[in-house]
Order: sequence, then structure tokens, then C-alpha cells
Amino acid sequence: QVQLVESGGGLVQPGGSLRLSCAASGSIFSINVMDWYRQAPGKQRELVAVITSGGKTTYADSVKGRFTISRDNGKNTVYLYMNSLKPEDTAVYYCHADVRRIGSSFNWSYWGQGTQVTVSS
Repeated sequence: QVQLVESGGGLVQPGGSLRLSCAASGSIFSINVMDWYRQAPGKQRELVAVITSGGKTTYADSVKGRFTISRDNGKNTVYLYMNSLKPEDTAVYYCHADVRRIGSSFNWSYWGQGTQVTVSS
């Protein structure tokens, strides 16, 4: 079994910054892609950022130039650095990972529990 635990959410003023963390643990052989989604009130779930095991990144147009995704493979952790935050960034943020489990020949998909980010003055 694999668990993804998120942290770092909270309340921040417009223009401020937050760092989200997501740590994977359990019966992990390797982790392929890791990514972040968000779900704003009354809105469709949105893919925010993706990072491969080799460090290649992809961002949604709405966050390009403001957010940065990174990972620490030694800690099985992915980060989302959120800068120049706007009220429109308010959402529950979920991390996701494709994980090769010990004893398995294919990847499994896992989700974090979600962390609330609120951007308001």
C-alpha cells in the first residue's frame, strides 16, 4: 500500500506565496510522474502541473510563470511553489502519483487527501 500526505495549505493574501508538499510512503519501488490538481468551488477539477521522474515539467496556462513544480526523489516528495497568488487560485489542491509498487510490474495511481489554499485579503 502507498500513501500520499499533503501539507502546506492555508490562507494567504493576494500576491503572496505558499509552498505545498506531498510525501509518498509505503511499498514503493519507484515513482514515475507526479502532478498537482486543484478543485475550486463550483469549478471543474483542473490539472495544474506535472513533473516526470526525469524532471520534465508541464504547467496549466493559468499558472505559467507563477507556479513551479519540483521533486526530491530521495524523499519521494513533490512540491508546488505558488507565487503571485490570486483569488482565482483558491481551491483544494490534490497531489497525484503513478507509483511502481514493490512486487508489481505496472504503475498504480494514488492521490493525496487534499489541502485547502485560500487567497483572500
